[in-house]
Amino acid sequence: MPKMKTKRAAAKRFKPRASGSIKRAHATKRHILTKRTTKNKRQLRGMVTVHEADIKSVKRMLPYA
Repeated sequence: MPKMKTKRAAAKRFKPRASGSIKRAHATKRHILTKRTTKNKRQLRGMVTVHEADIKSVKRMLPYA
């Protein structure tokens, strides 16, 4: 049986944790930040857990994660 391929775009966006949950970065944090408030930018720091409704599709894109 051939090797399963990882979706490279997903591999760059999602990282699995040791517990099995998957972490992701916040959206809207790349550019055009001048119009955003300091509070908003501060709250977008750090990583978040992928929602449970999306975990199945993310794990399918990352077969070896």
